[in-house]
Amino acid sequence: MAAEEGQVIACHTPEIWEEQLRKGNETKKLIVVDFTASWCGPCRFIAPVLAELAKKTPDVIFLKVDVDELKKVAEDWAVEAMPTFVFLKEGKIVDKVVGAKKDELVLKVGQHTAACAATASA
Repeated sequence: MAAEEGQVIACHTPEIWEEQLRKGNETKKLIVVDFTASWCGPCRFIAPVLAELAKKTPDVIFLKVDVDELKKVAEDWAVEAMPTFVFLKEGKIVDKVVGAKKDELVLKVGQHTAACAATASA
């Protein structure tokens, strides 16, 4: 298991963000991006849920982007509310959850993980 597997990777620079996207595209893994902000209460509420999901699904890449730190990245992905979770597969948005909706987030990670597993074994 790689060092990053099983944890949420914070992207503090555009270079780290690009590198993680590239890794996800090359490995064809599902990427779940948490667009967050340090001042956002619901973001702090959902952070431990995301960390737990990362531990349970090491075959998914979990990234965290602070919208104040990487404004351009947030703009590029049309993030308008925090938290916003964007699900990416091979560089394309396959799903999105807006808000600290724990059940919906857990459900969608499960759905897309199952879909990825089915595609990989086909």
